[in-house]
Amino acid sequence: MSEKVERIKTLIIGSGPAGYTAAIYAARADLKPVVYTGMEPGGQLTTTTEVDNFPGYPEGIDGPTMMIQLQQQAERFGTEVRIGMATAVELSNEVGGIHKVTVDDDKTIEAETIIISTGATAKYLNIPSEQRLRGGGVSACAVCDGFFYKGQDVAIVGGGDTAAEEASYLANICSKVTMLVRKDYMRASKAMQHRVNSLPNLEVRYNTQIDEVLGEQVVEGLRMVNNQTNEKEDIAITGLFIAIGHKPNTDIFKGQLDMDETGYIVTQGKSTQTNLPGVFACGDAQDKEYRQAVTAAGTGCMAALDAERYLATVESPEEVA
Repeated sequence: MSEKVERIKTLIIGSGPAGYTAAIYAARADLKPVVYTGMEPGGQLTTTTEVDNFPGYPEGIDGPTMMIQLQQQAERFGTEVRIGMATAVELSNEVGGIHKVTVDDDKTIEAETIIISTGATAKYLNIPSEQRLRGGGVSACAVCDGFFYKGQDVAIVGGGDTAAEEASYLANICSKVTMLVRKDYMRASKAMQHRVNSLPNLEVRYNTQIDEVLGEQVVEGLRMVNNQTNEKEDIAITGLFIAIGHKPNTDIFKGQLDMDETGYIVTQGKSTQTNLPGVFACGDAQDKEYRQAVTAAGTGCMAALDAERYLATVESPEEVA
């Protein structure tokens, strides 16, 4: 490993709405933040064609453009944005301690505070036709993209609470929703199952999986297969929503930060403070409930404010009330 070492005040790992919002607030507080973008600069929004639900864009905006503008805003206040991947961490458990982060297995960053905004990655089925039509009718967020399919026929894959919630949401705005459940039962809570079964335009297909997503440029249909009989059936749809879960991008912090059973970082109370002093988490790395750009941005703001207050207590402890 290289001996290159750099000491900074605030390191932000990740560059989605949470990371860039944290950078805006941290830079304005003179924390001189450095952002490392990770392997997907801009986060999940760079794979989203239209963003219609972020405040301040009355005509909507495409995801990549929005993330470029957030980066530019962060840089205007002095944020340094770097392409690079955090590959190892050594976090201090002492107040005022220095945290060490290795970037690209080559450079060591020593930081007084760290803001983790590494996000989460939606799980897909990894069927070639599904991957080819991502952004062309295949989505992993019904709340984000369902509006574009208002009055149309769509399908959703999944059998848990998230799938049931998103299927119910889609049923309120779409003509028909076909829900594909791989097993002969749903994992969703009884309350969510009752809601799904009470909707007249929502059909649940058990023991059913996707064989192929139909369409060249956009989704035009779906070929389903019954995994008990191997019988196949085509239906016409314009949108396909995958709701089989997300994986938080937090593996390098395991064993050092408190996490829940699925890997989401646990923060304290209403703050973004982790179990280690000077380490904060925001966005989808710690939020499995909402997973929206606007809520990620909100927690990014909180993380920067928390980091600023933490540094103030370390530098001037006698002033703490």
